[in-house]
Amino acid sequence: LLVSKDLGKHLLEVEDLLQKHGLLEADISAQTDRVQALNAAALKFSELEGYQPCDPQIICNRVNHVQTCLEELGELAGKRRKELEDSRQLWAFFQEMEEAEAWIREKEQILAAKTCGRDLSSVLTLTNKHKSMLGELGSRRALLHQTMKRGEQILAKKRFSPSGIQEKIREVRLRWKKLEEVTGLHQQRLQEALNFFQFSAETDDLVAWLQDTYRIVSSDDFGHDDYSTQALLRKHRAVVEEVEKHRAAVLALRKQLALLAPEHRQGVDVQIRVVEVEQLYGEVAEVAVLRQQWLQDALAVYRMFSEVHACEVWVDEKEQWLERMEVPEELDEVEVVQHRCVRGDGNGTGCLGPLPHQRTHRSPLLPRFESLDQEMNSVMGRILDVNQVVQQLVDGGHPSSEEVRSCQDHLNSRWNRVVELVEHKKSQLSSVLKIQNYLLEC
Repeated sequence: LLVSKDLGKHLLEVEDLLQKHGLLEADISAQTDRVQALNAAALKFSELEGYQPCDPQIICNRVNHVQTCLEELGELAGKRRKELEDSRQLWAFFQEMEEAEAWIREKEQILAAKTCGRDLSSVLTLTNKHKSMLGELGSRRALLHQTMKRGEQILAKKRFSPSGIQEKIREVRLRWKKLEEVTGLHQQRLQEALNFFQFSAETDDLVAWLQDTYRIVSSDDFGHDDYSTQALLRKHRAVVEEVEKHRAAVLALRKQLALLAPEHRQGVDVQIRVVEVEQLYGEVAEVAVLRQQWLQDALAVYRMFSEVHACEVWVDEKEQWLERMEVPEELDEVEVVQHRCVRGDGNGTGCLGPLPHQRTHRSPLLPRFESLDQEMNSVMGRILDVNQVVQQLVDGGHPSSEEVRSCQDHLNSRWNRVVELVEHKKSQLSSVLKIQNYLLEC
């Protein structure tokens, strides 16, 4: 048993031989104790005096021979254990290498069957799984390096044929290198798919935002008065700011598309999608500009209506006052004041001083007409502003041009009537004053 050349043909068989060898060593150890006891007893016979049943030299030679055989048996057992342990190390190396090959084949099959996902969610899931596999790959790499190092140590001992070990190490290294290449390629494909689906998701979000914004900027709600239109205009300006902020994102689509993998960026659908986004953004920006102009026009209209209303209230008040006014015709209804000579520009706008020997009559209505002239000058400025706004709206093609023009005509008509009434009343009053002054001079 101790000189047997059978060192096992696989790891399990070697383990079984080692177990049997351990039993044999235990038996040798037990027999060694018995042999030592027998040798000690035999040597006592060689030391007897007198009668000696056997020649002492023969006893000593026999004891030495048994001891030598026992030592040789121990040496053979130690050598056998060393050979079996070396065999176990060799077959453990081969088994670990086979396990590494099996693991490599399994991962190669998984990587060969893996797709890159159909959407962003599936790609993210596959990316997480691939990261886990990369972690496992790193752990396996460290174990494989340790196994190959043990194989090199076995080669250094030169106890076994080096060809099988070297061939196995070379084969596994090649397969491992191929696995790392395939893993790197799959990781690259996953990253390319992730970039594409992220690009698609961002494009879809941008399209959805543009569609919602288009519905907002294309609204036909322009308010119903000055306050509501101002509120809509403030909201619209905020929307215009957001549209302008998204301009960079739209312009960056082309650059992002160029960074995608050829198989993704050369697709007709994605190129059409980018063109659609650019066109939609252009439409949103254009309609936003138009809506801002329309809101400003609507605000101008409502402000014009408000101004017209204020002017018409003033006109109503003055019309009623003028229509109720009665110009006095009797002398006692006018007051007598010092006459002031008129000089300067010849239009009665300046005088130098009183002439004490001349008297004239002056109606108490005159100060009211002078105040009315000042009010009319102020209102006339407001009406001119209204006319200017109306002209701008009409020239700009405002959809309410007819209504605005009608409102303008009505205001101008009422203004002209007030002017005529004022001039008529002034003329009556002037005639009465002239008659009264003539009678006074006479």
